[in-house]
Amino acid sequence: MEVGSLKPIKKEITTQDKVYKQIKNAILFGGISSDEIFTEVQLAETLNTSRTPVRAALQDLVKEGLLVSIPRKGVTVRKITQGEQEEIFLLRSSIEVQVVKKLTEVITSPDQLKIVRLIVEQQQEALQNDDAIRFIELDHEFHLSLTRLASFGIIEEVLQNLHNLTQLMGLKAIRQKGRMKSVVKEHSEIIDALEQRNAELASAAILSHLDNTKDTLNDLQNF
Repeated sequence: MEVGSLKPIKKEITTQDKVYKQIKNAILFGGISSDEIFTEVQLAETLNTSRTPVRAALQDLVKEGLLVSIPRKGVTVRKITQGEQEEIFLLRSSIEVQVVKKLTEVITSPDQLKIVRLIVEQQQEALQNDDAIRFIELDHEFHLSLTRLASFGIIEEVLQNLHNLTQLMGLKAIRQKGRMKSVVKEHSEIIDALEQRNAELASAAILSHLDNTKDTLNDLQNF
């Protein structure tokens, strides 16, 4: 038998996969209100499917921390408290400053930063298309790519685990007028500092970026 004659098996997209993706997108992108309590029966009827895939999808989303189960009532979208928000930004600030410091030591050519430059270009396109969903996905990829370039595997896992909660916050932040344009500028400034291999400037740039996002969220909450 020739191994080269084998072809990858395409995974079928199951009903559960489709249900999971639809519910998750609704949670992350505002299709389901955080004040709403809903049941698997309601969702099954809305999605025109059986309760089994809905139940499995909801269980997965509870495990991921996006939904909270309310006994005898149903589930609701997790609300991030002010304290949790502070913890998330404390974690990210501590982690990502070390990431950019490491990058200023290992980057020897601007070519190594092509991937993050491309992400910023794609964010600019998403901004022009007013595509907030695509923009926030690219935002996450930008920060993860910096971590990969630094070869920080465990840190990448930590940031992945924070992704859903960060995405819930990030979408609120970029809804503020002008914030997407500011993010593109801030990301470019981080890359410029890395190209200069200036650890102090890169650290200040990423701290300023995260602080600006946090301040935007605080302004929205106080509005």
